[in-house]
Amino acid sequence: MPSGVEYGELGESLPAISSLNASYSQTSLSGPSPRYLPLPAGERRRISDVRRTFCLFVTFDLLFVSLLWIIELNINKSIWLNLEKEVIRYDFKSSFFDIFLLAAFRFLCLQIAYAACKLRHWWVIAITTLVTSAFLIVKVIISDLFTENAFGYVLPIVSFVVAWLETWFLDFKVLTQEAEDARAYLAAVNSACESGRPVYAGAVSDGQFYSPPESLAGSDDDLDEEGLGRKAVTAQDREFVRQGRDAMCVVEQILAQEENWKFEKNNDAGDCVYTLEIPFHGKTFILKALMQCAAELVYQEVILQPEKMVQWNRTVSACQILQRVDDNTLVSYDVSSGAAGGVVSPRDFVNVRRVERRRDRYISAGMSTNHSAKPTHSRFVRGENGPGGFVVLKSSSNPSLCTFIWVLNTDLKGRLPRYLIHQSLAATMFEFMSHLRQRVLEVRASIR
Repeated sequence: MPSGVEYGELGESLPAISSLNASYSQTSLSGPSPRYLPLPAGERRRISDVRRTFCLFVTFDLLFVSLLWIIELNINKSIWLNLEKEVIRYDFKSSFFDIFLLAAFRFLCLQIAYAACKLRHWWVIAITTLVTSAFLIVKVIISDLFTENAFGYVLPIVSFVVAWLETWFLDFKVLTQEAEDARAYLAAVNSACESGRPVYAGAVSDGQFYSPPESLAGSDDDLDEEGLGRKAVTAQDREFVRQGRDAMCVVEQILAQEENWKFEKNNDAGDCVYTLEIPFHGKTFILKALMQCAAELVYQEVILQPEKMVQWNRTVSACQILQRVDDNTLVSYDVSSGAAGGVVSPRDFVNVRRVERRRDRYISAGMSTNHSAKPTHSRFVRGENGPGGFVVLKSSSNPSLCTFIWVLNTDLKGRLPRYLIHQSLAATMFEFMSHLRQRVLEVRASIR
């Protein structure tokens, strides 16, 4: 256990996940569950219609300003003479070349931010508009453009107006429309969850290791509503239960779209990492691996024995249960180890989890939440997990084989380059699988 995390403080721990995410879920991968609505066709696109229109408008900005500048170069003398005058012998007071460069600056910044990175915030366009406005104001005050020709008026005005039109379009159209789509999607998911609640048979043990009762999907009854076993009693408890169910629904939607997973990389053991752009949640990493052991062994080591998991899994430093909400829902505190050779410092997470045990698989679902027992601490950067999960699928033909899937959607926070985060997450997933396989070998050897 690394310094800064006392083992005694974590004495009552429960299902720990690997480094950067909570324990999560999956149902059958053969197709979408009839209880849940599939994502609309438009939602599966990598970029929304309104955002694509915005990107086209940004392209129009560059082309329009470029066309006006070319026309200006052709008014007097040869275009090549004017080009030499404005570019090679550039003069701030008399050249239009910098207005063209300003349009190119807006184009590159906005396309990278809102088309390539799919940013959902206004700060990039705020910077480009501020730079454009300030530059043009200074330009028209101290330059001699008005004595050149009519383009001394046209180019600065066009550039100024188009920059502010882009700001208006993004803020009042793109971000607003996508936020409304997100609310509608989540409302549909919540409605689907409410229409298909699982039934539980049997009570949970209060012993050291938590094993949730077997769950059968497709019933309208629920254990905590029937009054059997532990149940959510306060409004906060019911909110935790709702969050766990919502995470389960979203993860099942992700896993039902296996044909849309984009292959990223694999390792020598045959483990594969895929990615999927999820509406309103961003880039999600999916690890799929074949394990040569019984599903029960993986379930026990990954979910039921967190203390031992801390010992053999170097990607996670600690896991502490903060609250058992009901027989299938708990809130946990997880600390990940550093990654990328120490470039990514340890993160801590507060996660709500829903754990279920079904006939053909073991599943767990969750996402980040807030809990009064673990406020943010200066020792760690508090990360945030979106819907993601672990699933252990039993083999129908060979009980000595199982399929292990890890869905990872996380925001590490801090000032880290996106490419570094993505490389770190994929490497962490492979490292976790290496530790898990080694642990399986050790358990088998001890049994013999």
